[in-house]
Amino acid sequence: MDKENLDEEFKKLWNETPASHSESTKEASWEEFQAKAFPKKRKIKPWRYYAAASVLLFVLIGTGIYFNNNSLKEKAVLAGNVIENTTKKIKYVVLPDNSKVELSPNSKISYGDNFALNRKIEIDGEAYFKVKKDKQHPFQVFCNETTTTVLGTSFIVKESNQKEVTVELYEGSVQMNVNGENQKWILKPGEKFTYGNHIAAVAEFSRFIDFDDAKLSALGTYIEENYGYKVNIPQEYSTQKITIRINKKEDLNTIVQLIAEMYNLNFEINEDLKQITFQ
Repeated sequence: MDKENLDEEFKKLWNETPASHSESTKEASWEEFQAKAFPKKRKIKPWRYYAAASVLLFVLIGTGIYFNNNSLKEKAVLAGNVIENTTKKIKYVVLPDNSKVELSPNSKISYGDNFALNRKIEIDGEAYFKVKKDKQHPFQVFCNETTTTVLGTSFIVKESNQKEVTVELYEGSVQMNVNGENQKWILKPGEKFTYGNHIAAVAEFSRFIDFDDAKLSALGTYIEENYGYKVNIPQEYSTQKITIRINKKEDLNTIVQLIAEMYNLNFEINEDLKQITFQ
């Protein structure tokens, strides 16, 4: 190409109006670039304990949970899968997205066949949810007039006989809205939101259980009563004293591993017999 034609082509490019893109397209493009250029590092959350007379355990995980006023109008009929607990013990459920549910007696949940992509679930009764984090697919729990939208956290939703709904937050942060209300309620772990008879209230609740210079056998009894596993502890260890604070919704494996390391014990969990044996 000679110089004259080259100058002409350059002039056309210079005067050309660039294509216009929507703000959402621009943001999506930037987010894609940012994810590739600056990949997030996996965070390891260490925990430590003191193998002396006292041990203090805190498990604090920060994520997000909030009540979405708009989603109250978007509630769809959820069918396809219904899980009901007709027993007198907690029923443990793993959902298709690997979120975990502890379903209380006389309670039930229902969700659609495409749950992994459309994480909507309806509850009657009471359940504790430990949600698998997935920013692309929010997790929504419907109960009466309330909707809880979650990215990844742990909380309890329960409905009383008077159709009162209570949400107790164990981990994460919460913003709650009520259908038809402009006010927003921001919660932190250890606070609960109650809504019934058109009245909303926020109060504190105890999310920890404390063992203060208690016998190790007392902790075994607590595990049996709250997790449904019988605990066998060697006789010489059963009277050992322990001081510990445990999140009431702590993962059982974490508690068992902590006890084992504190007292240099091995353990075996028999899922069929619902039994934990230290030796």
